[in-house]
Amino acid sequence: MERNVEKMLNRVSMVFISIGTAIMVIMILQTPKTCIPPEAPSKPHTHFPRSTCDSSPRQHVPLSKKNARIWSSKAWKSRLSSFSTYFLRFRDLGFLHNHTKALCLSAGAGHAPMALSQIGLADITAVELVDSLPLVRRADPHNLPFFDGVFDFAFTAHLAEALFPWRFVEEMERTVRRGGFCVVAVDECGGDDVRDISRLFHNSKLVEVANVTLEGSKRTSLLLKVRDSPT
Repeated sequence: MERNVEKMLNRVSMVFISIGTAIMVIMILQTPKTCIPPEAPSKPHTHFPRSTCDSSPRQHVPLSKKNARIWSSKAWKSRLSSFSTYFLRFRDLGFLHNHTKALCLSAGAGHAPMALSQIGLADITAVELVDSLPLVRRADPHNLPFFDGVFDFAFTAHLAEALFPWRFVEEMERTVRRGGFCVVAVDECGGDDVRDISRLFHNSKLVEVANVTLEGSKRTSLLLKVRDSPT
């Protein structure tokens, strides 16, 4: 009796194993429903995103072509115009000249360096944790790969996002020559907030505080002059 039960259980097990194997083979060989069959008509919505079964290589787009598309967009032009207007004020006040060596920290996609170039500056360096060539090169703003005092003017609109603001400012001051200028644009503020920000600049003197509009938002702009001799 026990042998008969054992034989029956073995037969049932073999049946289930066979069925499982057959299902697995079918699943492997069957074309996934997410794949687009070769005969399907070309439609815009079938091009992106591509399914995992589409093994055709993506078309390589040259960097210059990508940049041309981005820089011609309405959004880019609007932000660029905002930065150009902002920097023109410093040029009119005599703090920026065509020969000024400028540094942009946490420069993002490169609106600030392009704006500086647009108003006439020829020597501009911009850095960010992720590069955006050819406008922005990769470097850590907390540990800049530049000698002391090599720039005349340094700018950032992203001090608030710095991991270590004191170190960020320290590097900013270090790379700007004595008598040069550091400019910071922050969310609109005043009073104690302005004093707290200016205190981060141990070797600079606050020259001007102004409320401005930058990238469509109300901001507060701080202009500081690096002291001729460190304190």
